[in-house]
Amino acid sequence: MMQGKKVVAVIPARYASTRFPGKPLVDIGGKSMIQRTFERVSAVAGWHRIIIATDDVRIQQAAVAFGAEVCMTREDHVSGTDRCAEVMENLGEPVDYIVNIQGDEPFIEPAQLTELAAGFATNAPILTLIKRVEDENTLFSINTPKVVINEQGHALYFSRQTIPFLRGVAQEDWLSQHSFFKHIGLYAYRADILRELSQLKPSALELAESLEQLRWLEKGYVIQTIQTEYEAIGIDSPADLEKIKKMGFLGA
Repeated sequence: MMQGKKVVAVIPARYASTRFPGKPLVDIGGKSMIQRTFERVSAVAGWHRIIIATDDVRIQQAAVAFGAEVCMTREDHVSGTDRCAEVMENLGEPVDYIVNIQGDEPFIEPAQLTELAAGFATNAPILTLIKRVEDENTLFSINTPKVVINEQGHALYFSRQTIPFLRGVAQEDWLSQHSFFKHIGLYAYRADILRELSQLKPSALELAESLEQLRWLEKGYVIQTIQTEYEAIGIDSPADLEKIKKMGFLGA
């Protein structure tokens, strides 16, 4: 599954969240969010290691209790990418890829990780998933980043706005006239590239859209996209959690 590569899965988990403090430890059907995420990742064979990266001792203690490897990281990281880079530097051994799985994805499909891993054979510097947009609410939501790609599947641009703009077409007809893609925030970084990314300063486009991946594009890095048919079910707020419970995912 890992295409002969030595791959480490890193699950960044912060306790201090503006919209949902203590989110990784919230109970979801008898298990913490971070435990459910860890178990989903563990369902995929071939990882060299799976590491939960956190800056909070409460998350560390909970993760150790259910048998996870934990790396304590600095408190001042502004992104999961930076936290992944610190974990990589503390591994004490060379690896080929680091996969960044957000700790608020307790229902991530293991098949998505398998799809992402298929890209390792290409030795791509950065890999991420995209999914075809199927409804207008998603298409025009600024909370759902969209992406345009070239013929090789390389990302050209990410935006919270709907891209591309279809000139001369009524908005209610956009989905029938063009294929739009949304970004699924799951990343794999080649180890040498992750080290470089962690040294980059925020860029103008990144600050404008509040999308970290624009920093990489602006610096000339190639982001290889892989299309998935699976939906991402992240939990960003208590309201999202209540919605998940009503959808009946707790048996997952």
